[in-house]
Amino acid sequence: MNLNKVIIVGRVTANPELRTTPGGQSVTTLGVATNRTWTDKNNQKQEETEFHNVVIWGRQAEVATQYLTKGATVLIEGRLRTRSWTDKNGQQRKTTEIMSERMQLGPRAAGAGAGGGFGAGSASSGRPVAGEPAEAADKDLALPEEVPTINLEEEEIKPEDIPF
Repeated sequence: MNLNKVIIVGRVTANPELRTTPGGQSVTTLGVATNRTWTDKNNQKQEETEFHNVVIWGRQAEVATQYLTKGATVLIEGRLRTRSWTDKNGQQRKTTEIMSERMQLGPRAAGAGAGGGFGAGSASSGRPVAGEPAEAADKDLALPEEVPTINLEEEEIKPEDIPF
């Protein structure tokens, strides 16, 4: 049995840009940064950041472009794919990307409207935050805006449809 599954939760490194293949299919690529912290044997806090390239197709690509901005939190579930090409100088190049199969938007920044997603409560989500007066939380109890979760079962992407 084989399994190629990736799940990451991180922050978007730049605003995604929507492109369209010659066949009319939407595609966007975005960078996602994930952090790992630990304490080493000298009791010093260490931090490491990993950068991931994510490719999103179809309606998900349109939603990502509409709702994600630099610094936004996002959950990506997908599979790893390595592709190779020849650059302008004739050098053979390879890159490994996450092909998104499912995307979930994280909570919005404070002041950006109703919240939603998979993060902890905040005043913008209508859920009380420690130290916030109860009456302040009550005035924001309107139902949060529905944040779309896209899970499309699409046919396999053909290499000739990739615009880059």
